[in-house]
Amino acid sequence: MSSNKSIARSAGIIGFATLVSRILGFARDIIFAAFFGTGLYAQAFVVAFRIPNILRDLIGEGAANAAVVPVLVEELAKKGEKRFWELANILLNVTLLVLSALTITGFILAKPLVIVIAFGFLEDPTKLDVTVALTRALFPYLILIGLAAYGMGVLNSVKHFTAPAFGMSMLNVSLITCMLLWRGDVKGLVVGVLFGGLLQVLIQIPALLRRGLVLDQRKFLDPEVKKIGRLLVPRVFGGGIYQINIIISTMLASLGGIVGAGAIAALHFSSRIWQFPLAVFAFALAQAALPTLSGHMAKGDMENFKKSLNFLLRSVSFILLPASAGLIALSVPITRTLFQRGAFGAYSTMITSSALFFYAWGLLSYGCIKILVNGYYSMQDTKTPVKVAAFSLVLNIVLSLLLMFPLKIGGIALANSISGIFNCTVLFLILRKKIGGIGEKNIMGSFARILTASVLMGIFASRFYIYLGNVFAQGVLFASIFRLGLTIITSAILYLLLCQLLRVEEARELRTWILKRR
Repeated sequence: MSSNKSIARSAGIIGFATLVSRILGFARDIIFAAFFGTGLYAQAFVVAFRIPNILRDLIGEGAANAAVVPVLVEELAKKGEKRFWELANILLNVTLLVLSALTITGFILAKPLVIVIAFGFLEDPTKLDVTVALTRALFPYLILIGLAAYGMGVLNSVKHFTAPAFGMSMLNVSLITCMLLWRGDVKGLVVGVLFGGLLQVLIQIPALLRRGLVLDQRKFLDPEVKKIGRLLVPRVFGGGIYQINIIISTMLASLGGIVGAGAIAALHFSSRIWQFPLAVFAFALAQAALPTLSGHMAKGDMENFKKSLNFLLRSVSFILLPASAGLIALSVPITRTLFQRGAFGAYSTMITSSALFFYAWGLLSYGCIKILVNGYYSMQDTKTPVKVAAFSLVLNIVLSLLLMFPLKIGGIALANSISGIFNCTVLFLILRKKIGGIGEKNIMGSFARILTASVLMGIFASRFYIYLGNVFAQGVLFASIFRLGLTIITSAILYLLLCQLLRVEEARELRTWILKRR
């Protein structure tokens, strides 16, 4: 099996599991929006849950991608399975020690952390107290999700993706169940998060033990663990820069007097929508590709490394450009259909759809960033993405401060999109300088044809949705869902037909694959 087919097959597993998780995630957010809207408890939970998630990204999933997978893949290739699992066990011991220390520290420093991330809450002592209490209650989630990320890194290194991928759904299942049981009580959110994290760990244990993990708590030191640490330090700074972007957005969104009330929750809901295609396809593709790219680099096979990158960037464009056009054209109806009920009213729809509209402009850039960064990681270069991210951070802060006054919450989202486009462009140019051409003419030709098809599809989607408004009853939930669904399906069919007419290579490959499956 060629490396591109292997990547596509693995990405299909991850993508399907992510799709299931994201669908459950939308169900979770619909219930969350109905019970809590964009009010006090919604904002408090979003901030409280964000703090352990920031640390999770720094030393959890991001660390697995940046440092753990390339080193473990290299050890497996050069020294065999026995050494691989010995290193995996030592890494588990170190991971547990670090996560426990961070959790204790976070519990103690919960109030200062909340004040830093959402200093606008100082104007409302009740909101501040609720957020601090929720933060302390949720911090043990860091240990659970960190162990889940460890399991994902180890299993992905041996190209086992199924258990970690479907583990993502456990959190959503747990939260949905607990919110319905507690019916609007914020305690249900806490129980749901903690139990969901535990399930994410448990689902991976059988696969780890079956593959060869043997627990031994006596060993903590190893030269390769130190190597992982050296690779991890730049990734922590890089992830830190990315998280500072999120923190800055949260801080500015907490200033209700400038951007409007409920902005933090609105950013959360809009992010859940625009990150759906990003997670289902781009992140799945990048996660599946990392072991393959690392394998090419370990063998010194630069030709196949470049071919894989070319394939990945074209594939991401084929999915994310039309997704971006669709979100821009249908930002209001998507938000209204998904969330506007219960405590989530017309005002919540307005501010959430505004953020979604401007976030959508940067969708493709964030998908390509994930691919490009994993390209750097596979070369064990974790420093370059950090430097580029630092410049992007400065640009994001400046633009957020400039745009938040005229565009309110939309300005914060637009600043994120512009800085993402800058980040993607610079990463691509530096990578090209480091390794030479990767078929830019092929990539840009494909991009131009896909962009043309996406723009035409977006215009059609906007007009077709308006036309259907004259056919279906207004204000009826089933009619709204059917109207939006029909618009999306019809627009997707039009996009594929346009890609065929414009001779988009990825569309022809998809058609060939479907015919073979039939």
